[in-house]
Amino acid sequence: MAIYSIKDLEKISGIKAHTIRIWERRYGLVEPSRTNTNIRYYSDADLKKLLNISILNQNGFKISKIAKLDDQQLRDRVLDLCIDAGKNNVQVESLMVSMLELDERKFLNVLSGSIINSGFEATVENVLFPFMERIGMLWQAGTINPAQEHFISNLVRQKIIVAIDNEMQNVSVNGPRIIFFLPEDEFHEIGLLFYSLLARKEGLEVVYLGISVPLTDLKLVHQVRPADVFFTSFVSAPGKDKLESTLGMLRNYFPRTPFLVSGLQLKELRPILPDDFTVISSAKNFKERIKLLKYGE
Repeated sequence: MAIYSIKDLEKISGIKAHTIRIWERRYGLVEPSRTNTNIRYYSDADLKKLLNISILNQNGFKISKIAKLDDQQLRDRVLDLCIDAGKNNVQVESLMVSMLELDERKFLNVLSGSIINSGFEATVENVLFPFMERIGMLWQAGTINPAQEHFISNLVRQKIIVAIDNEMQNVSVNGPRIIFFLPEDEFHEIGLLFYSLLARKEGLEVVYLGISVPLTDLKLVHQVRPADVFFTSFVSAPGKDKLESTLGMLRNYFPRTPFLVSGLQLKELRPILPDDFTVISSAKNFKERIKLLKYGE
């Protein structure tokens, strides 16, 4: 069983530690245990309950009413909210609970409901991307178990790969060649897979190399099948100087080829970009760049 400090609960749930303490004293919503040295800590069950409380509270339920619900009633109210396609925050929180419980069925139910109501692309952008960014930051901070992050990442990866397999059967290639890769020591490929799916849908010729690709290998691929454009992503936290150095090396290795770049670190660190490097921040943004590649508009 994992144990959490009140600061951990604050990071994961988004509820301020001060508010959690008030809810404890006034309503007894969670009851922390204490170490031999009288330090408060919380269990997995406490965290899951607090996430469910957070979902209801963010969606208009008064805390005084929530306090009267037992655990099953709490879960039932959250499940009702998950059916609402417009409640992306609820779906993100519910995916957090399914990750903590390692509950594949709950994860797939939430995801499938969103896909049915909003479509696959909208679900990835509005639910999965915020969810993956959030657990990525928690994983880097050591707040969640790496096994939990791997469990959920593999489920997401499987969903996108199935969509890619379906797309490969249906679309003919009529556009420029785009090479997708992650640089060395970068292993978070959810965004890369998603954008490669969009590229296939738009008719681009996709060469997908995957995670942690050495520059020498990338250069060899480029010699055999020259890229019209490269796409890469940065999710891990190497620091701004290291990130700018990596971007500079890519430009030196491929001086005349444009790059599309995405990922949490581009948003967080705001590095200085080499010439002809473009940050991709959304599916809409990506499709606009593809049109420029295909038609020069």
